[in-house]
Amino acid sequence: MSICVPLPIPTNSHDAVPPSTLPEKEQTLYDCVLEHFSAADYTLPSINQEGAALTVDEKFWLSYECLLRFLRATNWNADAAIKRLEDTLKWRREFGIYDKITPEYVEPEARNGKAFIFGCDTHGRPAICMSPSKLSAEESFRTIQFIIWMVERAVDLMGPGVETLAALADYAGNTRNPSFGMVRTIVDIVQTHYPERLGLVLIAHLPWLLNTFFKLLMAFMDPYTRQKLVFNPVINENGVFRTTADAEVWEAQADNTSRVFEPDQLIQDGWNGTQPFVYSHDDYWEALVTLCEERRSRMVAAWHCMGGKVGIKEWDVKIAIKDETKRD
Repeated sequence: MSICVPLPIPTNSHDAVPPSTLPEKEQTLYDCVLEHFSAADYTLPSINQEGAALTVDEKFWLSYECLLRFLRATNWNADAAIKRLEDTLKWRREFGIYDKITPEYVEPEARNGKAFIFGCDTHGRPAICMSPSKLSAEESFRTIQFIIWMVERAVDLMGPGVETLAALADYAGNTRNPSFGMVRTIVDIVQTHYPERLGLVLIAHLPWLLNTFFKLLMAFMDPYTRQKLVFNPVINENGVFRTTADAEVWEAQADNTSRVFEPDQLIQDGWNGTQPFVYSHDDYWEALVTLCEERRSRMVAAWHCMGGKVGIKEWDVKIAIKDETKRD
């Protein structure tokens, strides 16, 4: 049996709260970054004058939460955050986030189900499920583009108060490494251009033969990224847990804070979930693309109604479209 669309992102699976008021010092640093990108005559440095002004997509991306993610990633150094944001804005243009990497362009990479979004975890984080055995042993730039496209779609599907995603990799029956260079490039992109977007990475059924691969890879990860990795999590009839201790706590107290996935949030194959999902490209792909395009279109429309400028809160935009859905 196949399920044609991703599970809807639930609205009450986590305690969503609006952004808290910043302490005075942090607010001052945020205001500095906001003022820099909000200037009427702002242009991206080292870009030909004709195309140096920010586009609508770029202003939408430069949300309140986005500026804060980059500030936190640079330890609240406003100048460093501005530099890193500008580097990422230029990278997003060069990589083709807004034009080249379209659904049609990456679809050939999606056909074998090497990666797909399915539901979310107990914190409301959209989950990208990956099958390493379906990744090429040779380095493929289009595969890299496809994985980043999936990250962008996971961002589209984040509910109010959710800023991170979960990734699940199942190595069951697989002893072959994907390309080290390809995986390292993806890690570098996520660390550099998607700060604080990675919430959790579960790597299940990892054979000892691949330990060296990950030891080498982790040498290129920053401490923040490394702490998100969970190797061979506990998978049982109660869901998925980071450790045996967490599973024991849940069994003793039914404490859901120790559980990262409930059984009904997981597919059966490899994750012992209750969802009988089998990837069917012809059914799944169009449904995912339509879902993300419609949701993003509604978010951009709501953002325009709020002034269409740098620094608008993602929370406000998502709450607006959530309320709009209720009215419909």
